[in-house]
Amino acid sequence: MHDLDDHHWRELLQRLRRFALWLCRDPGSADDLVQATVERALSRWRQQHSEDGLRPWLFTILYRLYLDGKRRERLHARWLSLFGRSQAEEPIGDNVESIVLAQVDLQAFARLSTEQRALLLLVSVEGLSYKEAAETLGIPIGTVMSRLSRARAALRDLTEGNPAPPALRRLK
Repeated sequence: MHDLDDHHWRELLQRLRRFALWLCRDPGSADDLVQATVERALSRWRQQHSEDGLRPWLFTILYRLYLDGKRRERLHARWLSLFGRSQAEEPIGDNVESIVLAQVDLQAFARLSTEQRALLLLVSVEGLSYKEAAETLGIPIGTVMSRLSRARAALRDLTEGNPAPPALRRLK
């Protein structure tokens, strides 16, 4: 179909990973999501007809795989709760200082809903048009425009106010 060079593929993979990292908030899960996206894209390669539409198509696959995974996680959590188990806390990581600094720097963005983060990333960071973002997320273009406006306003409110410092756990 397309004869994309290595540079183009590397750029696409970096963009997909950045998007996946913001959705998953875990490098390992993000890498798994990107891998699943590439596998799905390769298995459906003939469905993609233009090089211009390749990037939005890949973002669509990634986002839909992410949503499917979240649905499976919620179902799994319900099953665990039926048997009296709860999911383990997220690990804080090895380098607490860098985590705290990252939380402070990105706190406002991270407090947005997944849908708001996804929209802002697709339009503002990845440069997708409103139409491409609408197709990626499977929503009407008018909904993209109104949600994007609300996401930008929410981000402005969070950054212009005094966001609360990140909660820290004391490690013993």
